[in-house]
Amino acid sequence: MNTGEPTNAGERTNAGERTNTGERTNKNVERGRATRAHVIEVATRLFAEHGYDGTSIETVQAAAGISRGSLYHHFPGKEALFWAVLEDVGAWVGQQGEDLARDAPDPVAALRAGGLAWIRLAGNPVVRQIMLIDAPAVLGWQRWREIDEQGPLGVIRDCLGYAAETGRIEHRHADTFAHIVLAAANEVAMMIARADDPAAALIAGESAFAEFLDRLLGEAPPAT
Repeated sequence: MNTGEPTNAGERTNAGERTNTGERTNKNVERGRATRAHVIEVATRLFAEHGYDGTSIETVQAAAGISRGSLYHHFPGKEALFWAVLEDVGAWVGQQGEDLARDAPDPVAALRAGGLAWIRLAGNPVVRQIMLIDAPAVLGWQRWREIDEQGPLGVIRDCLGYAAETGRIEHRHADTFAHIVLAAANEVAMMIARADDPAAALIAGESAFAEFLDRLLGEAPPAT
């Protein structure tokens, strides 16, 4: 009867070797992921404290406590490392906005919550330095804008599509308004990030942006 087990020592040895090889591969993959995450964590702290120009790849390597070869295995250069850090910080920022918007009663309320969350996060030292000061300079303005166009712009457009359907704005302006809202939120965030007094700028920026959305969206007109 065929039990499905190896029928000789050679087959048992081969099966054992495959198992051991698979286990070693999995451990290596896990170790590689852990190393990459550790480097990103260390680099995030250093970029936030010293800026992109003030942080060398050698400084990150030393602070992370890894070999040069290991660092370059994961990141071929400082710009690639910065890009990974930016993605990680951006994902965290996006999650903050999603968490705040989750309980919103409708997409317009979600837009308000998400936009104000982004403006408040402009005062966060990590977000300020990495996303608002260094990213446009390191990536270039066009590439930095493309990140927004691939992410937040679509969400804003959907929210304003709902606003148009409920009579708050005209359909023909929805797409243009989406760009305006995105630009306004980013400019307010930039203002806060570069202000001599970020706390005061945050209060002014948050109030102004909230009023801007009130004037743009308001309440749906009464039915006639």
